[in-house]
Formats: sequence, C-alpha cells, structure tokens
Amino acid sequence: MRLRGGRRRKADDRLEPQGTPGLAVELRGVRREYGRGSRTVQALAGIDLALPRGTFTAVMGPSGSGKSTFLQCAAGLDRPTAGSVRLGGTEITGMRENQLTELRRSRLGFVFQAFNLLPSLTVEQNVLLPMRLAGQRQDRRRAAAMLARVGLADKAGRRPGELSGGQQQRVAVARALITDPDVVFADEPTGALDTGTAAEVLGLLRQAVDALGATVVMVTHDPAAAAWADRVLFLADGVFAGGLDRGTAEQIAARMAALTSRTGTVAVAAA
Repeated sequence: MRLRGGRRRKADDRLEPQGTPGLAVELRGVRREYGRGSRTVQALAGIDLALPRGTFTAVMGPSGSGKSTFLQCAAGLDRPTAGSVRLGGTEITGMRENQLTELRRSRLGFVFQAFNLLPSLTVEQNVLLPMRLAGQRQDRRRAAAMLARVGLADKAGRRPGELSGGQQQRVAVARALITDPDVVFADEPTGALDTGTAAEVLGLLRQAVDALGATVVMVTHDPAAAAWADRVLFLADGVFAGGLDRGTAEQIAARMAALTSRTGTVAVAAA
C-alpha cells in the first residue's frame, strides 16, 4: 500500500527492508516465556508464520492460547524469548526500544477494542496524530480522504465524545491507515460494538485490503468477525493448530468448538 511519494523516514539502516520479498509479516521459531524455573509459563511455543502483503488474516484460539502474546510479539510491543520477527522485510527482534518506537509510529497501524482516541483532540487531529508522532508532514488532504473513506467526512471538527462507539472505531481505522503502514494490527476491534456496527468496521478493514492493498492481522474471539478475513489461523497452547481459508462463520465456529474440546494440540505449518 503506497499512496504517497517520497521515502519513509528511518531511524537508521536497520529499518531498511531485508526480508523475503512480498511478505508483510514473518515469524520464525518465535517463543515467549514468562517466569523462571518451575514457574515458567510458555505463552508461545515456537511460532512459524509467513503472511503475504495485501492479505487479511484473523487469529483465533481458546482463552489462554497465546493470541494476545502473538500479536504483541508480531507488532514489536513485546520481545520474544527466542526466534525472529520481520515486519515489511525488516528484522525487529534485536532493535533498541527507540528503534521499535520509530518503526511502530511510521510503519504500523493499530486498531484496539477501546478505540484509544484522545478526547481533547478533534477527529482530524486524532487521525493525523501518527504522522505527527512519526515526524512526518501532517497531510490534511490525506486525512480528509481517509475520513471520507470511512464515512466521516463531515465529522473532522468533532471531538470523540460527540461520536457513537461505531463512529469512534471508524476514526481509529482511519488513523491506523493514515501513514500507509506495512501492517495494520487489530486487537478485538469489534469487541465493544453491536453486530451491525461491527460489520461496518470489519467492512472497512476488508475494503482497506481489497482497495488499498493493506495488510491486516486481526485477533478476535468472534467467528463472524473472522469470516471477513482471507484466512483464519487457530492458536492453541502457544502453537498454530491449523487454518481455514475463506471460511464461513459457521465453519469457523465449528473449528473453534473442536479445538476448545481437545486436550492436546499438534502444531502444523501455518505458512
């Protein structure tokens, strides 16, 4: 997804793409452990994953399966105990904190369940905030185009408190896309929305992939939400336990029910 001209500002050469061409997200042998000794908890037990650019992937799994840890490690919000993570071809595992911050601000987009809009800023200012934090020129024309795309062209001057929950999440989607990111990470983006409003927000993420070439990685517990994705990956006990391409909500729910009822999980290749 490259709608603007010019080169992206980088903290240093380590932000230059170096990975496999055409892949937005690569995880190799990623493990994440918490605690020590007999109290060690293994949240991720060796994740291997390769997600192409311009795809919409949903990640599901029972409670405690490692979904949140997966997203945090994949997005550079947490450091894996072992393994390699590449985003847009850039190896991020050994980056310093300031480098990770730079990468997240300029090359990643985020959509969270709680919207995370700043109440003192207008809708337009919230959308432009990632550009401001990344040290980029705040492109008001691009912000207007993004707000029009999410159906909020007439709300630019409003405060978040004047909007409905669904409208606030649309603002969050526009904000996630404003920097033309390599990947948009969505963590339960419809968890606080009713069914109809959730479908509208998911439709926007789907449109971002189909029309703009965005890459979306979404963690969700909702089979209806996961059905919007190109592929659903299932996590259990810290490993991927299979996938489903273009599944219906009913098919996804059935796979989840079977997975939840299992006592053991055998890892399979997800890439």
